[in-house]
Amino acid sequence: MIRAYKFLLRPTARQIVALGEMLRDHCSLYNGALQERRDAYRHVSKTTVHYGEQSVQLKEIRAFDPERQGRWSFSSQQATLRRLDKAFVAFFQRVRAGDTPGYPRFKGIGHFNTVVFPKDGDGCRWDATPHDPQTRVRLQGIGHIRVHQHRPVRGRIKTISVKREGSRWYVALACDQVPAEPLPGTDVVIGIDMGVEHFLTTSDGEHIANPQFLNAAADELAEAQRHLASFPRRTRQRSKKHRAAAHKVTRIYSKIRRQRLDHAHKTALALLRDYDVIAHERLNTAGMTRTPKIKPDPEQPGSFLPNGTAAKAGLNRSILDAGWGVFLAVLANKAESAGRSVIAVDPRNTSRTCPCCGHTAQENRITQAKFACTACGFAANADHVAATNVLNRAGLALCNVAKPRPQEAHAFTLGWSHVRTPRPVGAAG
Repeated sequence: MIRAYKFLLRPTARQIVALGEMLRDHCSLYNGALQERRDAYRHVSKTTVHYGEQSVQLKEIRAFDPERQGRWSFSSQQATLRRLDKAFVAFFQRVRAGDTPGYPRFKGIGHFNTVVFPKDGDGCRWDATPHDPQTRVRLQGIGHIRVHQHRPVRGRIKTISVKREGSRWYVALACDQVPAEPLPGTDVVIGIDMGVEHFLTTSDGEHIANPQFLNAAADELAEAQRHLASFPRRTRQRSKKHRAAAHKVTRIYSKIRRQRLDHAHKTALALLRDYDVIAHERLNTAGMTRTPKIKPDPEQPGSFLPNGTAAKAGLNRSILDAGWGVFLAVLANKAESAGRSVIAVDPRNTSRTCPCCGHTAQENRITQAKFACTACGFAANADHVAATNVLNRAGLALCNVAKPRPQEAHAFTLGWSHVRTPRPVGAAG
């Protein structure tokens, strides 16, 4: 398996300055290479510059500017040029596909935050002082930096990345040949439904609360953003107060992101410890949070009809705050390591289909939380019904994974049995 490990760096004051200079010089290299490509194509010859041609020029660039470009790892500079090359490859793919092209843009120093070292030992060295109980990573031009290593690294280290997030610095290790750590089998399967009122609901009827980290920090964030808005948006040199205001907004968002990721990891681990197979909806969060299209008024040219943008904006904010995509990605990765199975099913009408009679209608979903079948009169919690239907739709795959026990059947499963009798739909949870 391929896994990534991320650790907090604890650099000294001088090392922080050197890390900032490293980002600045790599950003300058990226922008210079982008400018060369633009100028070459704008020429009457319409010349296209590729990565190989720019990589050959690195020796001359390093010799011409030894105090800046010559300080850093040659391999890391090649990785920066590859990063630009990937941006152009993706740009031309979008052009051929007829999508919005999105031409690669110049990077400001505040938006260039990562430097990649393609190989451990080439310009960087993980655990550079094995005789020292304190883990350190050595970077060319900077020295040995202390690392807060909170868990062991397994597998073979392939690449090392240094990243700045606000005022913090992190090192990320990409490792392959990572051994699996399977959990003991439970012979239990479950279906889950992601929601806004509840973070998720299981087919057993259990609800996991939505922590709403963004709402919890909304007042502090709004005050920090108002203070930041009092400074000019475009300026050549930010004042000390301006930088402090921007740093405060970044710090609040970083805390929210860490809280959301921590919650996703803990929730996913709790599910994987209890269940062998987990079924969930195949969600397209990007499409679900897309802004509604405008509706021109045919009677009044230049005017537009209401399209529910304000209400949709509130729903989008709640979906993104819940972090469904982050959770499902974490769940899939942890399931692979733990030897569990995760099944994604079609999400259409999961909360509008009766688990008893199979009747599907929009009228079945009375409110966000209530479900009442218009055909058979069955009533239950809408999220619980959706989780049960998710489990039902995963039946064909589960038949090949779980060990069926005929004496125990799901209360509202259509046509197949499960390994455990969950709480009946509609029960308190």
